[in-house]
Amino acid sequence: MAWAPEVGQAGPTLHALRELGSGPRGLTEDEAARRLAEAGENVLPGRRPPGAVRRFVHGLRDPFTAVLLCLGLVSAAVASWGTACVISVLVTVSCALRTAGEHRAERAAAALRDLVPTTATVRRRPAPDAPPAHRELPVGELVPGDVVVLSPGDLVPADLRLLRTTGLTVHEAVLTGESTPAEKRAPDLAAGALRSVPATERDAPGPDPAHLCFQGSSVLSGTATAVVVATGAATRLSGALPGAAAGSGGRRVTPFDRSVNGIAWTLIRFMLLTAPLVLVASALLRGRGMETLPFAVAVAVGLTPEMLPVVVTAALARGAAGLARGGEVIVRRLPALHDLGAVDVLCVDKTGTLTQDRPVLHHAEDAYGRDGEEALRWAAVNALWTLHLAELPVPDALDEAVLDAAGEDALLAAEEEYEGIAALPCAPGRPLSTAVVRRAGDPRFGLAGVHVLVVKGAPEDVLERCALEPAERDRLSRRAADLAADGLRVLAVARAERPSRPRPYGPADEHGLEFTGFLALHDALAPTAAEALAVLADRGIAVRVLTGDHPGTAARVCRDLGLDPGEVVTADRVDGLTDAELAGLADRTTVFARCSPEHKARIVRALRASGRTTGFLGDGVNDLAALHAADVGVCPRAGVDVAREAADVVLASKDLTALDRAVTAGRRSTGNIAAYLRITLSSNFGNVIAMLAAGLLLPFLPMLPAQVLVQNLCFDAAQLALAFDRPAPAALRRPTRLRPRDLLRFVTVFGLLNAAADLATFAVLAFAVRSLGDDGGQEAFHAGWFTENLLTQAMVMFVLRSGRHLAEGRPPGAVRLATTALAVVGLLLPLSPLGPLLAMTGLPPLSYVLLATVLTAYGAALTVARNRYGRRVGG
Repeated sequence: MAWAPEVGQAGPTLHALRELGSGPRGLTEDEAARRLAEAGENVLPGRRPPGAVRRFVHGLRDPFTAVLLCLGLVSAAVASWGTACVISVLVTVSCALRTAGEHRAERAAAALRDLVPTTATVRRRPAPDAPPAHRELPVGELVPGDVVVLSPGDLVPADLRLLRTTGLTVHEAVLTGESTPAEKRAPDLAAGALRSVPATERDAPGPDPAHLCFQGSSVLSGTATAVVVATGAATRLSGALPGAAAGSGGRRVTPFDRSVNGIAWTLIRFMLLTAPLVLVASALLRGRGMETLPFAVAVAVGLTPEMLPVVVTAALARGAAGLARGGEVIVRRLPALHDLGAVDVLCVDKTGTLTQDRPVLHHAEDAYGRDGEEALRWAAVNALWTLHLAELPVPDALDEAVLDAAGEDALLAAEEEYEGIAALPCAPGRPLSTAVVRRAGDPRFGLAGVHVLVVKGAPEDVLERCALEPAERDRLSRRAADLAADGLRVLAVARAERPSRPRPYGPADEHGLEFTGFLALHDALAPTAAEALAVLADRGIAVRVLTGDHPGTAARVCRDLGLDPGEVVTADRVDGLTDAELAGLADRTTVFARCSPEHKARIVRALRASGRTTGFLGDGVNDLAALHAADVGVCPRAGVDVAREAADVVLASKDLTALDRAVTAGRRSTGNIAAYLRITLSSNFGNVIAMLAAGLLLPFLPMLPAQVLVQNLCFDAAQLALAFDRPAPAALRRPTRLRPRDLLRFVTVFGLLNAAADLATFAVLAFAVRSLGDDGGQEAFHAGWFTENLLTQAMVMFVLRSGRHLAEGRPPGAVRLATTALAVVGLLLPLSPLGPLLAMTGLPPLSYVLLATVLTAYGAALTVARNRYGRRVGG
């Protein structure tokens, strides 16, 4: 391809373009189309969202669902078709609910991508001889060799090699974690020294080359022309993806997985023991054979919380839907809502999470530490006229902070009082700017007039140009160092008067200055960060700040937010620790500074290894490893695409108060799931013990398999209301997780209490129906225990729900209706036309009086035990 260099271009630039088969005028449309077909679209590789069938099948791997499937197969094998059909319905409903909920979350997360700018300004030609034209193209259509134009606010659309720059600064916090903008410039190398940039150079650790810009960063100020050197999977952004983000590797085991697996295996052991025990005991003591197998299977089913998959999915889906309804939080993986409720330590990146990615003025002072109003006024003059006179489209972040602090009135006065003459802006290797002004309407306008040079920049560079005694310069240098050590960014301001002249000003004129004062700036805090951190602390969640920033800056932000930073640990110290030592250090350290992505991930893993349930909130590529290492990863909507894809939870904004609402929703859902498990397992455990005892003591089965099935159906249907319960406020003030050991203790205590009530019922029924004969006595006994079971289960639901005490008020409508319906069914079903079909008949009047006595005593004992348990655990 033959083309001529543009005026002012250096040979190395042409060489770099030739290496890419491009030129200053850009590619032709035909060549770009050919390259697009060869290289593919400029999109990051990512996992393809699973389809509905795959999600449904994945739901079958849930431990409780797998247990139900096994019981369903056993039921079918012994011709217990009613039990098998009910189990099939429960499994189908559970998997369908989970599939629908996760599909909705996936669609909502995908819709967020539409809110991100996806175009770039590209220089292309319709034909080889046609003049180039600037076009706005979708980022996905960029190809290597395309010449793109960058302006303030643009996202860098691919990996670029700079060709020409004017005051370019780029925000790379999403890649490096550094909040300070990086200065970028086109290289000035000997002809022939440039080559195409290999992946090894682009992916090398350490500071990014100044002549390269990487996808995922954004332009803060200045303009540039650049050539695309890599797109799609070849970009550094893609190379930073962990294997899981790119579609390989499995997801970590989360607290939800561990809790559910622990409970499931405990129940599986009980079930594997229960059925053989029933068979063997019946054969040895009663001489019964395989005819008791359906009853043994029914007992095993009775021990299983059949509705758990449905209740878990309903509770989590309801919480996730409530968060998504307001557009605040999208839960991309339903179990992550439980994990959020269990989080007791939250790791956050400072930049963009606790701060707003922009500096603000902390204070201004003169040479003696007094109020520096004059220093601020002259700094505003410098920033204002540098903006007007220099070739900068917008001021840099520090100038914006100065102008905001000065206020609109001061800026209007500066424009009216002074006229700009010249400006020498900051540039790579030049950390200061100078504005030359004169007083408007000054009678000394002629050659004998006076110009004022106003200089603002890094303290060491400004002080070097001031006319100061060595001792005074050292004192001011120490003061600037003290401010910097306190986490503040420091600017020095100085000025000098010069006779007016027609020739231009240059850096050589910046000498003999009179020192005016210092400006101290700090990162602007996120508006709700302090409030959110206080709320999280009240919720029992400790915060750890993992940042790539300077230790002093990170500590300053924490102090401003009311968070005690303590001793700030830097990454070099982390490198010298073993995993066990790091776990202990991370447990007591609030701030880790100068962290690379690998440091963040290692600290998160250390916290998890120490037994903490860990969340990580991050929005950049440098946060990907930590997002995957955490128990639950959280990303704001404004985060980069790959961070959102890696996260379990997506926030609508960087507002930490939204995270608190998500944590509360997670704890509410977990509380309802725990309430269901406490209620159903304690009730079922008591019933199983009672059935085993009765099966050995009675000359007939205490309950027929069909009756067990109907009873379980009624109880299961009523317990679905627990997914809509309102947990006690105390349950929302601390991390909540399903702990198998705690649950086992609860079930043992309350299950034995339930078994005692059942055995007392056996005695009452045996006394009440002794005169009805064998057949009538059996049917009345079955009806009495059926009624007592449903009434006690309704009572258990009422008393043990969500950890509330009865004195706290009426239960919510769903639970109140469910318990009432359960009690009504228990009383009326044996007396209805369905009673004889289920081999049940009405009880003698005395039986109801005796059952009421047993139930009253059981209710009192249950309430006393619940209150004692609540006081012991603080519930």
